[in-house]
Formats: sequence, C-alpha cells, structure tokens
Amino acid sequence: MSTPPTTDDSGFEFDESAVRRKRRLGKLFLGLCGTATLVGIVALVALLVDVVVEAWGWLTWEFLTYPPSQIVEHYDPSNYGDLPTGPGGLYPAIVGSIYLIVLTAIFTLFLGVGAAIYLEEYAPDNRLTRFIEANITNLAGVPSIVYGLLGLAVFVRALQTGASLIAGALTLTLLILPIVIVQSQESLRAVPDSMRQASYGTGATKWQTIRNVVLPEAVPGIMTGIILSLSRAIGETAPILMVGAATTMFTPPELTDPTGPFSAMPMQIFEWAKLPDGDFQHVAAAGIVVLLTVLLLMNAVAIYIRNAYDPRG
Repeated sequence: MSTPPTTDDSGFEFDESAVRRKRRLGKLFLGLCGTATLVGIVALVALLVDVVVEAWGWLTWEFLTYPPSQIVEHYDPSNYGDLPTGPGGLYPAIVGSIYLIVLTAIFTLFLGVGAAIYLEEYAPDNRLTRFIEANITNLAGVPSIVYGLLGLAVFVRALQTGASLIAGALTLTLLILPIVIVQSQESLRAVPDSMRQASYGTGATKWQTIRNVVLPEAVPGIMTGIILSLSRAIGETAPILMVGAATTMFTPPELTDPTGPFSAMPMQIFEWAKLPDGDFQHVAAAGIVVLLTVLLLMNAVAIYIRNAYDPRG
C-alpha cells in the first residue's frame, strides 16, 4: 500500500516514500563512486609501495651519477672513475631525457601556442576551421605508437635525421601537439571578450591586444597544459623506441649535437626490467622511482604556475 502524499506548511504535496527512495539511490550512487575511487587509490598505493620496496637501498647518489655497467668493455674509467658494482647507474638516460624534453618543449611552445592563437584569434569561423579543430581534437586520442611510426617515416627516413635526439624530440612534439593546441585554445577562449573590446577601444591593434591582454590572461592555462603534456611525453617509450632510441648508453648525449644518438629513462628501465638477474629488477625499480619523481616535480610546477598567475588567487 502506497504512502499518501504529505502536505507541507505552504500547501505543497509531495510523496514522502519517493523522497526516501531517491535518497537511498543517492547514497548508493555515492557509495559506488567512493568504491571506484578507492580501487584506483589502493592500486596506485600498492604499486608505489612495491616499487619503493624493490628500489630500497639501490637508489643512491652513484646510481644517479654513474652509467650502466653491465657491459664492461664499453666503460671508460677515465670519465667516471672506478667501475661501480652491480648494474650501474642511470646518468646517461637522465641527461638524455632532460635534453629530449627541453627540445620537445621548445618545439611545442612555438608550434602549439602559435597554432592555437591562429585558430582562436585569426582563423575565420567556417567549415574548414571547424574541420581542422575537430581533427586536432581527434588526434589527441591517437595511440602513441602511431606517432612513433610517423616519426620513423618522416623524420628518420624521409628527412634523413637518423636515430637522433632531434628525431625523438620532433616525434614527441607530434605526440603532445594536439593536446597543447586544444588546451591553449580553451585558455584563450576563457579570456573575456570585453577585455579585447576594451583594448581595441584604446586604439590597440589585434596583435597588440593578443600580446598585451589575451596572452597574459591565458598564460596559466597554456603553461599548465604544456607542462602536463611534457610530463606525459617524458614517460613515453613507444615513440622513441620506433625512432631508434638506444636502450643503453654509456655516455650522455651532446646537446650541441642533436643529430647524435640518445637514450632516455623509459628505455633504460625497459632494458633492465626484461633482464632475468635480480639486481636488474632492483635498479629498474630505482629508475621508476626517479622517473616518478621527475613527473611529480613537473606536475608540481604546473600547479604552482597555475596558482601564481591565477587572478582569483
């Protein structure tokens, strides 16, 4: 038997049983959301604990400053001193990752932000522009291995760059460019149009308005998007594997020679992880800790920039 409607003080009738039922459904939905969140957090904590336990005692200063030593004949004691015991360190891969990300950041900053400014501020609002924007959004979801194959075909073979640092940086630029363009467009679009009109009212040109009014307001969102995209790129293995990044190097790459060979932290960790000896599993875990630390630092920088330039802060 259903509960008769209840009338409140204002004369409005409502079904009390229906209200209780909706409250129970709301609590059930909240519990499901909490469970889903807890599953992700527990899995992440378990993974981090496992990696830290494996890396305990192996993450030393020598690990950060020495090259790998599993192939003794390639080791030059005059450069680094006595040969360290065990599988050695991660130093060449750390330097390679830093150089790779620096070059990728330079290419991404100019190409990504420039494309976003053109599409948002200069391009006419027609079918062609909307078609380009839709395809840029779709490209953000393309698997990274596809960009690796594209980098192999275009940069390594067509442009004859070889398995070089510049080829890896350009390939990673292609990978994160759609994300940076979309994020930069959203940041530019978030700037109130009244600020543009006020600038035009003072006699400023379109470029002066973009440079002095729009870009300063959009910098937090643009920089946050770029840094978060770079933090994704630094952990990618498939694209740089396709363009020929070395799995192991015993000397760091030269930034003054971007056409030379290079390695990166994901490649060296991948090489260590597939080896059967127990020592390599420990140094692979230590490398993962270093890589995660770099990722967390980059995300912290993104948060700091967003908060520092947030006008509401």
